[in-house]
Amino acid sequence: MVVVRDIPFTSVCVHHLLPFQGTAHVAYVPGGRLVGLSKITRAVDALARRLQLQERLTRQVVDALSRALRPLGAACTMDAEHLCMTLRGARKRGARVVTFAGTGVFRSSPGLRAEFLRLAGRSTSSRRASESRAPC
Repeated sequence: MVVVRDIPFTSVCVHHLLPFQGTAHVAYVPGGRLVGLSKITRAVDALARRLQLQERLTRQVVDALSRALRPLGAACTMDAEHLCMTLRGARKRGARVVTFAGTGVFRSSPGLRAEFLRLAGRSTSSRRASESRAPC
């Protein structure tokens, strides 16, 4: 499994025309083809430039990897703050939206999906462990 994590992105919400920004974590299991790691970050940037929904953006990253590489599986999770939630409406600063999309072995193998989410910092068990640590 190849994982590129903490890819910063900024996009604009198609509904509110306000930005949302966060980080993407992308993985794929090679099926014969490999790609330079910078191409993954460029794909996230290129897709984020459009007017977007975070759910659609997450799916588009996975679909682009799947089309280009034909991997055994591809996955993406995104964690973002939407200004439409912090500036208007709910006005909840710091609220984050997390999305996940996966294909192939990331859908058929719960263990591999869990490993990706752990490496991406999204697993609940690793979060609980870090929350229970005593302060330094």
